Amino acid sequence: MQEYTFPRDFLWGTATASYQVEGASREDGRSESIWDRFARTPGKVFAGENGDVSVDQYHRYPEDIALMKAAGLKAYRFSIAWPRIIPGGTGEVNPKGIAYYRNMAKALLEAGIQPTATLYHWDLPQILEDKGGWTERSTAEAFATYAEVCFRQLGDLIQNWITLNEPWCSAYLGYATGNHAPGLKDEKLAVRAVHHLNLAHGLAVKSFREGKYQGNIGITWNLTISRPATQNPQDRKAAQLSADRDSRMFTGPVSGKGYPQEYLDFAGLTVPVEPGDMEIISQKLDFLGLNYYTEPAVKWDESSPHKITVVPTFQPVTEMGWPIIPDGFYRLLTWLSKEFPGTPIYVTENGRATTDLVTRDGEGRARVHDQDRIEYLRNHFAAAARALHDGVLLKGFYVWSFIDNFEWAHGYSKRFGVVYCDYVTLERIPKDSYYYLREVIAGYERFQA
Repeated sequence: MQEYTFPRDFLWGTATASYQVEGASREDGRSESIWDRFARTPGKVFAGENGDVSVDQYHRYPEDIALMKAAGLKAYRFSIAWPRIIPGGTGEVNPKGIAYYRNMAKALLEAGIQPTATLYHWDLPQILEDKGGWTERSTAEAFATYAEVCFRQLGDLIQNWITLNEPWCSAYLGYATGNHAPGLKDEKLAVRAVHHLNLAHGLAVKSFREGKYQGNIGITWNLTISRPATQNPQDRKAAQLSADRDSRMFTGPVSGKGYPQEYLDFAGLTVPVEPGDMEIISQKLDFLGLNYYTEPAVKWDESSPHKITVVPTFQPVTEMGWPIIPDGFYRLLTWLSKEFPGTPIYVTENGRATTDLVTRDGEGRARVHDQDRIEYLRNHFAAAARALHDGVLLKGFYVWSFIDNFEWAHGYSKRFGVVYCDYVTLERIPKDSYYYLREVIAGYERFQA
């Protein structure tokens, strides 16, 4: 066992997303998003729940920022709701939407917390989905305009920008499996969405560079490099195809290597690339964001449409059913570092859902003893520290999530926060993991791996 620490300038933060925490879904000019529509579609979200109120951060962000400051957090990653900024998807800008994010960014800066803004965390204006959503090139073009509005109106306060969060989810869960909004099930549409999301990212970066805006811009991926269940050549082939579909369809174009043609030929899919697209997508980035929760093991399966099947493993699982594999985190950080040598990496999400119960201590204070979450974080911090020690250019770590929230199709049934939220009273209760994170940021923890 070797002991690792993080450097003093390492950026510690937490993360959330607009539809998951803001609430105020019909206030101050915000229009309907695809998640507003999806959540109201019977059978799509657990218990028919939605983000209308959620944890009401739209009104309660000063209270949340005070909790962030008390924990010593140096950064807060949040997302901007496109339906708040340009309710029509294109056209007129909503001044009340701009004002909200300006006010929150100012409050963060006053608290000594760096705002990191994600431009798209899945809440596409429904009016654009009605015109085809991410299956249409026009949505990428509309995104570029929206991004430029954000840069121009908020760039004096926000210096760190993430174009997209997990385009894998937007494309595949939204258009191939139907598990997420807009709930379609057509793999050919999903591949169109992949390309238009990649193009949207590139167009936003182009706008940022041409506008000479100050700060840094990158993208956040939830990459998967599955490990083969055995050393059988067929299982290794399944792992390669899985990595092509789930990672290289996104990293390849951005790195300048293009789409993984072997996978596309194997799956019989065509990407709607137009002249100049790949140059736009492959512009140099200031950093990469990585979200990590688990690492699957796969085998070749002739009965599967893609010849790939995820197999059971021995590791304990979280309440999401995801095996806990910190070594997979190390492997993925190392892989991404090699794919983009010299590019700084931030862990933009990592955490776990647990069954959190509120108790009272001897002083009558509300407490949540989430030791399973602490153990999960400790082991993943150790894996990240080892990767940093071994040469990965890792600059920061945003824990998912700051506060319990609307967990997409799971509704409010899964809690990821280091702060507990009572969904009836909206009371905030720091969990033990919140205090643990405070200790880590203060430099009192050392990690063995």
